[in-house]
Parts: sequence; C-alpha cells; structure tokens
Amino acid sequence: MAVEMGGRDGGELDGFHVGRVPEEAGDLVSDFASEWEDVTFASRVWERAVEDGHRVDLRVHVLRGERLTTLVQVREFLAEYHERDSAEWPLAEFSRGEGVGLAGGDEAFWLVRPGLAVDVLVDVERFGAEASIEVASSITELPHA
Repeated sequence: MAVEMGGRDGGELDGFHVGRVPEEAGDLVSDFASEWEDVTFASRVWERAVEDGHRVDLRVHVLRGERLTTLVQVREFLAEYHERDSAEWPLAEFSRGEGVGLAGGDEAFWLVRPGLAVDVLVDVERFGAEASIEVASSITELPHA
C-alpha cells in the first residue's frame, strides 16, 4: 500500500536539502560517513522500532568520487555496490530539473554533476514504488556559502 507523502522536512545532508520524507518514516534518524571503492558516502537513514529490533524506512546517500562522471557510470557503480547485475536491473528515467535520473523498485538516483550523485532508497513495501522518486524530487542542492 502506498503512503501519502507529507510535508515532513528531511533536513540538510552534505550540501543538499531533503525537502520531503514520508510522514510515516521512522523517527530514529542517523547520519553516517563511509567510503567504498574510492567513492565517499554521506548517508542519512530513517528507521523505526519494530518487534524484533529496527527497520530502515528510508536512506539518502550523497556520493562523491572521480569515477562518477556519467549517469551510466553511477548506475554501474551502484549495481556493483548492491551486488546487482546492471544489465538485469530494470530502471526507468525520471525528470530531475534540467536532467534525468534513473529509478526502479525501491531506488532513485541521479548525477548532479561529474563526481557528485545522489541515491535514495525506500522501503517499497511500506511506501510504494513511487516514494523513491517523490523523495528524490524534493532534494535540492544548497547554494555554496
């Protein structure tokens, strides 16, 4: 069942503003920094308590790395990161301002500019397939200070 997106603000993350997250996304919000294959991740995770622990509702990653120069390369990197076969990963384009991103299932991502990408993952069973695009569409780059 899809959940209506509310006006809940997701805050600022590594130069970006997450404008909207599902109202029902968990209230436990954590930020992480990591690196994999020469790409750095600034991540924010929304999770909630469940009977046997915690469940992640939403993840937003800001990815920075020299290998992220085209949307195709971002796709290849994420396929490798998620241990997916890129050729078998069904993705469709979605509008991102003047450009496009790719989305499929629980994930939506786009190349902001060479070396910088944003990736959104949602619990598709809880929020529906369109939630990743809705969250992604609300994310804007902050002006440089």
